[in-house]
Amino acid sequence: MAFSPEALPAIPVALSSASVYPLAVHDAFALAQDLGYDGVEVMVTNNSVSQDPDQLNVLSERYEMPILAIHAPTLLLTQQVWGKAWTKIELSAAMAAEVGAKTVVTHPPFRWQTGYAEEFPQGIRRVAAEYGVEIAVENMYPWKVRGREAKAYLPHWNPVPEPYDRITWDFSHAAIAGMDSYEEIRGLGDRLAHVHLTDGTPNGKDEHLLPGQGQQRCAEALEHLAADAWNGVVAVEVSTRRARGAGEREEWLAETLRFAREHLVS
Repeated sequence: MAFSPEALPAIPVALSSASVYPLAVHDAFALAQDLGYDGVEVMVTNNSVSQDPDQLNVLSERYEMPILAIHAPTLLLTQQVWGKAWTKIELSAAMAAEVGAKTVVTHPPFRWQTGYAEEFPQGIRRVAAEYGVEIAVENMYPWKVRGREAKAYLPHWNPVPEPYDRITWDFSHAAIAGMDSYEEIRGLGDRLAHVHLTDGTPNGKDEHLLPGQGQQRCAEALEHLAADAWNGVVAVEVSTRRARGAGEREEWLAETLRFAREHLVS
């Protein structure tokens, strides 16, 4: 599916399919069109549509919504999707190329993925070059067990000091880690490829709140990106699982889109 880049704003705002959970991928495209988003980020899960580039291209055509990013199935809950760790990266990159997405979002390796973790920086660079996409490693956060930090990622949950060319920044994850997203985004410069717009508080829970509901400096960070003429995508990844009333999910996603557009004006 090919969409003209000229049709998109300088910083497009995409709707992540994770934001409509437990609804289906189809619903993400329909809501993105109804609410006026610029495109969609597809998170690969055990849902068959999320794994099929042909079906995704059909949805993209039907709803006139470009697929701007693919989120590889590297979450703990998607460990059974697409088998081995490198297979997940390869298939995600191949699918991104097939649907016209510029970016593949992936998490840092888990500590038990020792061989994969040791080769990870060189491996994602190789796969990115092979498929003509960028692979952006997402910032995560420390896991706590009985109040003590458990080493869940190798070498670390924070990708910033690691030799990764491209990074995805998630505000909710930053909140758990006690990081200031505004300062981190400023420091990343050209390494920042992709943003997950959400919010959170430092209470140890991955809340994925609407921006403005937590303690991260979301507005300032977006305003910096606009002033800096950044060329990535802002993908809305907020939790709407608690939506109950008719239209409440739509209201939350529309509110987040308004927030993004308001603060992305250069």
